[in-house]
Amino acid sequence: MRTQEVPAPEPGLTPEAIIARARALIPAIRDQQDEAEQLGHHTADLDRQFVAAGFYRILQPRRFGGYEFDLPTFWRVMLAISAGDPGTGWAATLGSHHALVVGAWFPEAGQREIFGPTGDFRGPHRAPPMGTATPVDGGYMVSGTWDYCSGAAHSTHFIGNSLVAGTAERIAAVFPRDKITVLDDWGGGATLGMNSSSSNSIRVDEVFVPAHWTAPADMTHGPDPAPGVRLHGNPMYCGRIYAVYHAGLVIPVIGAARAALEDYEQIIKTRLTYFPPQIPRYTHPDYQRAYGQAVGLTDAAEAILLRVGEQYMELARRWDSGGEPFSREDDVRMFAMVQHAGQLAAKAVEVIFAAAGSSSAKRGTRLQRYHRDVSMYYGHIAAQHLTTAAELARVHFDLPDTLF
Repeated sequence: MRTQEVPAPEPGLTPEAIIARARALIPAIRDQQDEAEQLGHHTADLDRQFVAAGFYRILQPRRFGGYEFDLPTFWRVMLAISAGDPGTGWAATLGSHHALVVGAWFPEAGQREIFGPTGDFRGPHRAPPMGTATPVDGGYMVSGTWDYCSGAAHSTHFIGNSLVAGTAERIAAVFPRDKITVLDDWGGGATLGMNSSSSNSIRVDEVFVPAHWTAPADMTHGPDPAPGVRLHGNPMYCGRIYAVYHAGLVIPVIGAARAALEDYEQIIKTRLTYFPPQIPRYTHPDYQRAYGQAVGLTDAAEAILLRVGEQYMELARRWDSGGEPFSREDDVRMFAMVQHAGQLAAKAVEVIFAAAGSSSAKRGTRLQRYHRDVSMYYGHIAAQHLTTAAELARVHFDLPDTLF
């Protein structure tokens, strides 16, 4: 039996119950869409409900106040939040799935302090090394500014990658909330979409980070499981995070597709066709085709995503039991699968938006917002599936992992 240093708020909470809580909150999440888009983040009241529901503790180690459920459970909760509002889902997912990373890669002493005496943790992680870490006695002095720190508004911590001064070494450093500055550069139409994702920039000015609050930044290429497997006795903390990170971007796109389908069904069930003989739109083949195509695309996207979550758990258990390692190629293959799930869900939103009629393009309509939100995914560097296709081939054929 592993030591439980910080009890979870609800020791008897089950995966089924926490998923049901998320689905029950969809109407409340939708009700705050307009306000969240202007604020740049979901409302404080809604975040208090997320905290009370336990959403941020799903992947957190049980030892330090989490529920330590599995990836499919976490992803189902985040899919429900994203169906309420894709931007809010983006913030919640990327603000909380890094508990898995802390549990996997950070030293035991660091985890004890980072998760703290109550286990209250949520923090974005920005992977590009936009900071500089200068070695000092006991740790590093870190400065830098990181953009696109999704989930910043309601975070308790921030994880930023930095270059160690005078070297090529990269580290991931954790900062508590009172040591960072969240810049006012998100929301209110600052970007085309995902305005409610709280993807603000974060600045750090000469902050001391103890060495045990840091970990090596290269978390995707190593041949061995992360130390969190031994620390927590759970192979989920094996540290293979490449596909997991991208799933955090695709979940809101699938949520957008689910939400768009609901709006489209309401439209075609309540409106008539334009030209005589006017009939209910849902009875016309043109609208039936669009609806059926979008359902198939969305269902396929979600099935791929959840299969990847199951496969992650299976590969981690196999590796831990002495079987074939959970390889870098396995991780890249799952990353590619998740990318294609994102493409399918984004296509579903496009199909619906095109078939719904020009009134859905008006500012303030939900379908217009979902279309804008999905457009942000297309431009994300991690969504470029042809780049990953080439990477996968290089890994498979044991070629250099980069061309340059």
